[in-house]
Amino acid sequence: MRARGFQAWLVGGCVRDLALGREPKDYDITTDATPDRLIEFFPRAELVGAQFGVMLVDGIEVATFRSDRSYSDGRHPDRVDFEKDPREDVLRRDFTINALLLDPEAAKAGGSFINPSTIVDYVGGLEDLHRGVIRAIGDPERRFQEDHLRMLRAIRFATRFDFTIEPATMTAIRNLKRSITRVSAERIREELVRILTEGHPRRGFELLDESGLLVEILPEIAAMKGVEQPPEFHPEGDVWTHTLMMLDLLPEHPPVTLALGVLLHDVGKPPTFRVAERIRFDGHVEAGEKIACDILKRLKFSNEEIAQAIALVANHMRFAEVMRMRESTVKRFLRLPKFEEHLELHRIDCLCSNGNLQNYEFMKTKFEESPVEELRPPRLVSGRDLIEAGYKPGPQFSEILTAVEDAQLEGAIHTREEGLEMVRARWPQAG
Repeated sequence: MRARGFQAWLVGGCVRDLALGREPKDYDITTDATPDRLIEFFPRAELVGAQFGVMLVDGIEVATFRSDRSYSDGRHPDRVDFEKDPREDVLRRDFTINALLLDPEAAKAGGSFINPSTIVDYVGGLEDLHRGVIRAIGDPERRFQEDHLRMLRAIRFATRFDFTIEPATMTAIRNLKRSITRVSAERIREELVRILTEGHPRRGFELLDESGLLVEILPEIAAMKGVEQPPEFHPEGDVWTHTLMMLDLLPEHPPVTLALGVLLHDVGKPPTFRVAERIRFDGHVEAGEKIACDILKRLKFSNEEIAQAIALVANHMRFAEVMRMRESTVKRFLRLPKFEEHLELHRIDCLCSNGNLQNYEFMKTKFEESPVEELRPPRLVSGRDLIEAGYKPGPQFSEILTAVEDAQLEGAIHTREEGLEMVRARWPQAG
């Protein structure tokens, strides 16, 4: 484009990441070339936001300089004006650290080192990067009224980079927090996932709480605050403190389902709290399953993600019984999908409460030493075998087949004949 007399600048997150010495995930270019000229230059470009002058060229987003005019829906500008001055384009953006411009040739020449003097900065973004500050461009309330999701994005950037949020920007979030409910569940979900998985999730949820956004989008999590736990099992404090500590121990870039399991595993405690001879949470697992399911469906998570996160909530207390379980029960537990996530949640849970890892080590060893064929051996007896032996199909079939499989998992039987012999002994009525 420059060869044809137009400006072209790297802009946004890629410049920010290069200035921080990080490898950008993607690159965006802004230019004074109008959309019709861009189509002329790149006839095979994919139009991703034609009305805003945005298109995709070989995987790179290219957008015409623009200024935006009012946002009636709290997301999209009602009108855009294409500009010739890059300053006008910068001033419409969200945060100072995302509004830096860089000559692509300087980026190419610099390699992993970008000289700050080659960055064009109209809004003080370089200083905010140096100081570790998230600051809205211009009037923060106006920025957040334009796009309500920017409030969550402020939290997300502060979380990922372990930055602070500039006071006026945080005040604006607090003042406008209720407008976050106008944002689609899908957009909120994506920001929450990134807060949970891109680094420093504890800090992210502390900021969500401080900003007032937590009670607006996840009131069930906000309800954990002040819910005391029995000190003999949880010397660390209330359910909120325990959950924050667990978030802090998540591995780097954890699977989203593990992060959700950690966040939601005790979500059933606030509504089941009672004091008898001691603090009790009777039925908190079952309550937690329902609440977690409601949250995840509300946020439009996939069925697969919901199933795994709910499984983590449903099974997190089972580790307390593993030393007393039958071998078949242990093996059925071990063959849960993604059992390594169950193990990791339990490990973190222990480290953030009583510190006792005995059951974790026991199950970890079992998991590592149990080949798939031992956990899921081919069935010795099938429903067809029972029919051929004279049994009528019915509800009892499930009970019989489960009992046979248990005996197989425990090593009590090894062949089809032994299985059928066991069936005839325990269920002598045939036909």
